[in-house]
Amino acid sequence: MPGAGRAVARGAVAGAGQWLRSTATTEPGRLRIIGAVLAALVVAFGAVTALEVTDRTAAAGDVVSRSQPLSADAASVYRSLAAADTAASSGFLAGAVKEPPEVRDRYEEHIARASRLLVTAATHTDATSASGRQIATLNEGLPVYTGRIETARAYNRQGLPLGGAYLRFANEQMTRVLLPAAERLYEAEADRLGADEREAALWPTLSLAVGAAALGGLGWAQVRLSRRTNRILNPGLLAATAATAAALLWLTVAHALARAELTEARSDGQASLEVLTTARIESLKARANENLVLVARGAVLTDDNKNDRYETEFATGMDRLEAGLDAALQLADDDTGRAPVREAALKVTGWQTRHAEASKADQDGDYEKALRKVIGPVNSTGLSFDEVDDALERAIDHEQREFTRAAEAGRDSFALLPAGAAALGVLGAWGAVLGVNRRLAEYR
Repeated sequence: MPGAGRAVARGAVAGAGQWLRSTATTEPGRLRIIGAVLAALVVAFGAVTALEVTDRTAAAGDVVSRSQPLSADAASVYRSLAAADTAASSGFLAGAVKEPPEVRDRYEEHIARASRLLVTAATHTDATSASGRQIATLNEGLPVYTGRIETARAYNRQGLPLGGAYLRFANEQMTRVLLPAAERLYEAEADRLGADEREAALWPTLSLAVGAAALGGLGWAQVRLSRRTNRILNPGLLAATAATAAALLWLTVAHALARAELTEARSDGQASLEVLTTARIESLKARANENLVLVARGAVLTDDNKNDRYETEFATGMDRLEAGLDAALQLADDDTGRAPVREAALKVTGWQTRHAEASKADQDGDYEKALRKVIGPVNSTGLSFDEVDDALERAIDHEQREFTRAAEAGRDSFALLPAGAAALGVLGAWGAVLGVNRRLAEYR
């Protein structure tokens, strides 16, 4: 039976081939073949375009509504953890009795925000992925950190120096475990954002190739008919050509616009966001180290035992902050974006001047003066830090709006194109069949 089936199939193929050869020997037969091929090409162009553009639209939509928000949330987790550590050290320096309620509230707010963002990220992330593993690390380590902070605060209320040790333990947990995990989470989400951006900007090469083939076939068919019938125009084929050319032009222009907007979102918005976010985190870490200089009182040294570790890390962090602000200024593409960056750079200079005054007071043995210079209500480094942080927040908000605007414009460039390409494909196929049938009617 299998052999008989193959014989039938071979016979059917042979019969089809014979019919095709016999049909192709007459002009009406050749016209029917040409009409069928043209209609198939135009329909295929519309269908492939609709499918490819739908994929690009989905990827662009993911950039706007999924991957970029998740990347921003990951950056916020990092920033909130660093801000919580800064607030904890500031509150500790103020003392348990004098700890300002707003400082305590700020610490709790940042911890709550980080926890909330981790829950949101977990709902959109596979637990076995790179992001999922970092979320698990953060969820496990955050209670350890907050527990050490509460222990430090309890000892501090009793006036015991052990409180400072627990605060340093908490800072170690933050800098050695939590912040690196948050940074890796941010990098993983940034990679996912980059993948979505590349997919959305990928040229629809198959659609363009099929469209060019359909347009070329229609042009060839019209030239052939004109030579054989001495008729210059064929309304049906002309309509099919116009529909195909319109779809091809629409596809090319729409995708070029989408690529341009997505490129702008990446190069102007996202690149600036990454630099500004890093700069803000460096400022938070520098502030925490500045506080810990007074908490540790020289008890923690660098690996070579020559310098205060927290003072050294503060200086390093400020260097990175200044470099980040320089880079952000270069990336900012309008005055609205540049103004807060310039303001932050100016306030950083003032911060360093006030820090030098606090360091001198501490080295001279005047701890109370140094403390006022760091957390006091007037001319303190804490006020300088707040001014820097506020300026960076405004810069980040501006670049976030710029990114969203450009990414949404890129996504919207594809609007109606899938449905339009499909409709134009059907119209073009109908025109091709109609044009060939008019010539066939002359043979009847």
